Amino acid sequence: MLLAHPVVLGNLVDQYETLRVLRAEDGSPELRRRMDDLAYSLCISTGTKDVDAALVAARHRLPGTGVREDSLLAA
Repeated sequence: MLLAHPVVLGNLVDQYETLRVLRAEDGSPELRRRMDDLAYSLCISTGTKDVDAALVAARHRLPGTGVREDSLLAA
């Protein structure tokens, strides 16, 4: 499996988390589509099928990020 470059992976995580904090899933169709595209890209980049699993896998692959508490992802 090809792995995304850490800079690309970090950028995907940052964009997805920003949209999630802004509750883009409740926004315009364009914002929801962008969030879906980011979720898909994260899943493809990490070899997962679920965006929460993709975020966990991405965090473990990013340099300088230790293991973080992931239990709040589903909140």
